[in-house]
Amino acid sequence: MDVVCVGESLVDFLPAESGRRVRDVTAWRPGIGGSLANVSVGVARLGGRSAYVGVVGEDEFGHFLREQLAAEGVDVSHMRQTAEARTGLVFVSIDERGERSFTYFRTHSAEFLLSERDVDPAFLGRARVVHFGTNSLKLPEARTAMLRTVETARAAGRIVSCDPNLRLHAWEDPEVLRGLLGLLLPRCTVVKLSEEEVAFATGRAEPEEALRHLSGLGVMLPVVTRGEAGAVFLWRGEVVRVPAPRARVVDTTGAGDGFTAAFLHGLSRRYADASELAGATREELESLATFGCAVGSKVVEHIGAVTGLPRRDEVASVLPPWLRDPAS
Repeated sequence: MDVVCVGESLVDFLPAESGRRVRDVTAWRPGIGGSLANVSVGVARLGGRSAYVGVVGEDEFGHFLREQLAAEGVDVSHMRQTAEARTGLVFVSIDERGERSFTYFRTHSAEFLLSERDVDPAFLGRARVVHFGTNSLKLPEARTAMLRTVETARAAGRIVSCDPNLRLHAWEDPEVLRGLLGLLLPRCTVVKLSEEEVAFATGRAEPEEALRHLSGLGVMLPVVTRGEAGAVFLWRGEVVRVPAPRARVVDTTGAGDGFTAAFLHGLSRRYADASELAGATREELESLATFGCAVGSKVVEHIGAVTGLPRRDEVASVLPPWLRDPAS
């Protein structure tokens, strides 16, 4: 297994066309949603072996997500369905600039019922990268389960990755989330933040300051994505900037997930574990961040987080050298 993604999965309802408010939309289409599910699909489309671990309802929407993820080649053997709650839904509206807003139906969503029964040390130990987020961690039991997931992966030497994908409005008290980040981020090998998230997550205003703060916490490879400005990461004390290719922006939803999928896919195929990643060169990581930006730029040219996730042959020209061999 290359990348195991642990966290939320939702059904995204996408408008038939952009530039419409929710109240104006006359036709919706359902799709895979939730950052962790999106990343698992992105890795699979690039030719990686990915798995999704999380909880959905034992309802039609839960069946839909299981079937859709499996059809994409994602391992769903550890995707649990429950009758205790419903699968979360989100309706996505998109303005003329491609910026999105969300209307959620997830007050008591199944994703929040992640528990220690979902932590399988043997399964996590098979992955080179274990990736997680924070949106499913509203309940204490879920937080305990995620902490155990992270500790289990660390103990096995895995690369532990986090994209918090912050949704502050979903927390009754955002300070609880801030405390959770303070607990989880120092345990990570890789942390990916968007430029808009750095202030809340790190208490630093600028991306470079945030990178150095995360490094000081023990994060080996901190990364900040900057939309059309590309990405920036810190490696061995050096700040490295990578530009993003020009794109025709239709919908910005999932651009960060596309970057993360590409970045983690490349890490998993180059470095067997965290100790090998420690020996990476600046050039290797710069190539990988360039690849991530290219994949993210493909995503924004389509409506929805998953629709534009490219397959390997669509981004062949920007594959890092070690991914160019079809057998890799």
